[in-house]
Amino acid sequence: MVSKKKNTKTTAAGDGGVAEYEQSREQRIKENLLRMQKLGIMELSRNLKPVKPKPKPKAVRPQKPVVTSADEPRRSSRIMTIPTVSYSERPIPKEKVKKDVKIVIKDGSIPEVYTEEHEKMLGDHKEPWIVGVDGYDDEGNRMYDAHDGKSCHQCRQKTLGLRTKCLKCKTVQGQFCGDCLFQRYGENVEEANANPDWVCPVCRDICNCSRCRRVKGWEPTGNIYRKAKYLGYKSVAHYLIHTRGPNGKQEDIEDLPTDEEGEPMDDKDDNINDDGKQLHDKDDDNLDEDGKHVLVEKSIKPHDQMVEVAKWVGQNKSE
Repeated sequence: MVSKKKNTKTTAAGDGGVAEYEQSREQRIKENLLRMQKLGIMELSRNLKPVKPKPKPKAVRPQKPVVTSADEPRRSSRIMTIPTVSYSERPIPKEKVKKDVKIVIKDGSIPEVYTEEHEKMLGDHKEPWIVGVDGYDDEGNRMYDAHDGKSCHQCRQKTLGLRTKCLKCKTVQGQFCGDCLFQRYGENVEEANANPDWVCPVCRDICNCSRCRRVKGWEPTGNIYRKAKYLGYKSVAHYLIHTRGPNGKQEDIEDLPTDEEGEPMDDKDDNINDDGKQLHDKDDDNLDEDGKHVLVEKSIKPHDQMVEVAKWVGQNKSE
């Protein structure tokens, strides 16, 4: 009992001592803070705090070039003079192969021949026409309109967009849309409309639409603009007239064998009658291997034959 009481008194005395020390310590802290506030030290400490710098981006180290076995020095004196063999797979550049483009048009009932007058009727343009813009919506579709649209003689589509006006015929047959006029005849519709003396291809007798060609006894050409452009022609009309005119590339005649006088000849003599004129053969349809029309007359020269056919076509038109 005595020992317990002594311990209790000692603990109480110890607690009182600690409490007095803590109180005096807190009092000193408060006094120091007041002095610092009066002197402005607190604000200075806040202003002098260093601002944390932004992290710098990591520098990208350049990759070291990979040293292949071909670039490494050869230490062996035996193979030092021998050229090194590279086993790395390097792409071999492909050679540009020019496409062999051929345009095949079926033969009609009458040979397709053009004269120098047709060459003079070919048109041209100063500024190229952008295809697929005029008369098209934002999605690239043609805008058909039965009320406000105008028909095109070439494609026969009643759509919105520019149309030509012919000085000579002044009818619907002189209306061509911009795309057809540029691709089929190499002309700009804006330049044509700016020219008051412009005449349509129909009146110039160079129209190559399917309807006009069938009237002349020729088969339609189909969509051959890209091939004609690839071969270096401005339009379909330039290709047809330049290859089938008097100064054109008569490839089908030059490929034929010639006789002693230099005239083109054909092995099938059964196709020639007593007058030296060509007879129609249903088996080969007068086509060579490339599908081109072959002239097999012996008594008439190719140039004279084209002149005779042109005269015959002109007489029928006048009638």
